[in-house]
Amino acid sequence: MTKLSLEDIEFIKILANSDASVLQQGMNDVTRRRLDQQIGVILREYYFENTMKAETNWTEKFLKAGITEDVGKSAIACARRLGIDIS
Repeated sequence: MTKLSLEDIEFIKILANSDASVLQQGMNDVTRRRLDQQIGVILREYYFENTMKAETNWTEKFLKAGITEDVGKSAIACARRLGIDIS
C-alpha cells in the first residue's frame, strides 16, 4: 500500500486549492510523472474507498493529515481536469 508522505499531503492540498489550467501550464515532466504515479494512485484509492466502500483506510489517513473530505474531493476534481484517471 502507498504511504502518505508530507510531500504528498502538500501536493494534495495544492491540487485542492488550485486552478487546473494554471497548474497545467507550469507543470514540468517530473511533476506530471509524480502526479500520475503517486498522487493519482492515492486519490484513486481514496475515491474507491468513498464510492465503492473499498477498505483502503485513506479517509482515516487523510483526516489524520488534516485533509478534509472537501479538500479530498477538490483534489480529485483538479486531478481529473489535469487528465489523471481517478475512476
